[in-house]
Amino acid sequence: MTRTHEKVRYSPKGKEHGYTRDTAAEGVEKALKFLEGRWKLVILFHLFGGRVLRFSDLERAIPGVSQKMLIQQLRQLENDGIVRRIVHHQVPPKVEYCLTEWGQALCPALDSLLTWAALREDMSVAAAGSDGEGAG
Repeated sequence: MTRTHEKVRYSPKGKEHGYTRDTAAEGVEKALKFLEGRWKLVILFHLFGGRVLRFSDLERAIPGVSQKMLIQQLRQLENDGIVRRIVHHQVPPKVEYCLTEWGQALCPALDSLLTWAALREDMSVAAAGSDGEGAG
């Protein structure tokens, strides 16, 4: 009888980053720092899907954010390479914001995180249901 490893001639390997527990934790921490800020995630969700919005559109879409805070958060996202600021030289000045390719690539990761967070609720409901089964 032949062994499996002798039958398989090619075994594709995924892209290996060579992370250790420490470097993986450090990398995730660094990634989460890009998203720190009260309004950054809200801004991102408004820009996902290739949307291009003017500053005033973002301001209207996010009630409760001050103009100063919106400017700060957008500047940080721009400096981190997540958001692109497009200035149209005209009167009155027109400034638009959209996601960079790297910023748009964040969408599936945030979607997975949202799915993961929803699991907690599903598991809590399932656990509560199984707790009551033995009684009575």
